[in-house]
Amino acid sequence: MKNSKKTIEIKVERTILAPLREVFDGWLDPKIPGNPWNAAEKFILDPKVDGLFYWTLKGTSHYGRFTEIERPGRIQHTWVSPNTLGEESTVTVTFKKQGEDTLMTLTHSDLPDTDSGRGHEKGWNYFLDVFREQFGNGSRKKYRWDDAHTPVKK
Repeated sequence: MKNSKKTIEIKVERTILAPLREVFDGWLDPKIPGNPWNAAEKFILDPKVDGLFYWTLKGTSHYGRFTEIERPGRIQHTWVSPNTLGEESTVTVTFKKQGEDTLMTLTHSDLPDTDSGRGHEKGWNYFLDVFREQFGNGSRKKYRWDDAHTPVKK
């Protein structure tokens, strides 16, 4: 039986100044700043359908399972963390050619309608800003955890 708690969906878009396949591959490459795997202190990443991921930073664990990988246009995986209250949510990332660039859209659905659930919008905006910079002007911006996360009120 599905839980009847109220959920929200966030959507974040960026135009990345790089070809479609390069952006798709970059999102799954832990060496590229701006994707979640790059920020991790510890991570496991098996980017294939039914492959698992796990990453942790400052003691906060995130994990899930890849449900769709359609190169170079779409990646979908589940997402569980303390900020989802331990409930499974879904992250869908699409990549569309836009001239010589790529329109990247990240949609995170089934998030709890709580401060910590809504906080994912700030985190994903931060990640995608850093990711876009990696392809834009050649800078290599350092990841700052505090910029990506709103402190959880206790």
